[in-house]
Amino acid sequence: MSIKVTDISKVYGTQKALNKVSFEVSNGEIIGFLGPNGAGKSTMMKIITCFIPQTEGSVSVCGYDVVEQSIEVRKNVGYLPEHNPLYLDMYVKEYLHFIGGLHKMSNNKLSKRIPEMISSVGLQMEQNKKIGALSKGYKQRVGLAQALIHNPNVLILDEPTTGLDPNQLTEIRELIRSVGKEKTVMLSTHIMQEVKAICDRVIIINKGEIVANETTAVLQQQGRSETIVIVEFDKAVRVDDLKNIEGLLSAQNTSENTWKIASADGKDIRSTLFNWAVANNLSVLTMQREEQSLEDVFQKLTK
Repeated sequence: MSIKVTDISKVYGTQKALNKVSFEVSNGEIIGFLGPNGAGKSTMMKIITCFIPQTEGSVSVCGYDVVEQSIEVRKNVGYLPEHNPLYLDMYVKEYLHFIGGLHKMSNNKLSKRIPEMISSVGLQMEQNKKIGALSKGYKQRVGLAQALIHNPNVLILDEPTTGLDPNQLTEIRELIRSVGKEKTVMLSTHIMQEVKAICDRVIIINKGEIVANETTAVLQQQGRSETIVIVEFDKAVRVDDLKNIEGLLSAQNTSENTWKIASADGKDIRSTLFNWAVANNLSVLTMQREEQSLEDVFQKLTK
């Protein structure tokens, strides 16, 4: 188990930021860690990365306790905070050499590792520039490179794509997905498309407590009693005819020959619907199951 969080609470004065939070992250998983502002996401990440201590509970990373064995934890973790703390007057390669030195990496090892990182995060054209001269997207790449320079087993990313343009978003997501093939990644974000695109599982926290811990597919069916199917026929259909279909809860004509069909108790009636169409000399032009958006689920769980 790469990350094991057990009954973690964190209190700031009279404010309880985290309340008995528990979850686990397995080797090689990419986890989306979601929640509204002030929910406790950054606090949890700072505890995992040994930046602040918990009030109660325990956290282990790669088998090491974050309080008792914090140096070993830091060796195994790469961390990109929400506000990327770069030394803007340093050159890219100079900065990566500096960070590598903090991790006790030898000059010989860094001479090989730095070019690998520059190539991995796509900084070849920018490697001889000062960090302050880089765009937001390239600064994020430098942040990822410093988080990966010591080849950690676990990568913690707090809002890594904030402020990026659509092209930069795509590039950084691809990079995270690539890194996730070999490492455990815990990713905090407010961008639901990002979660669906790259995360294996989603943990949602609200007011300091876990309210969901599921795959995106399971989450998108959560709280919905009926299954919705959008179907388009090649001919007009009467609603009275559709009512004869077994398991149908409701039918709504949304556009010419297109219907929104709801079935009760989560029953998937696509096969039944197709057979009914064939029996009634109709062709099905399109048919797809409608899912709740992650935004809808997030709002329901965090209101």
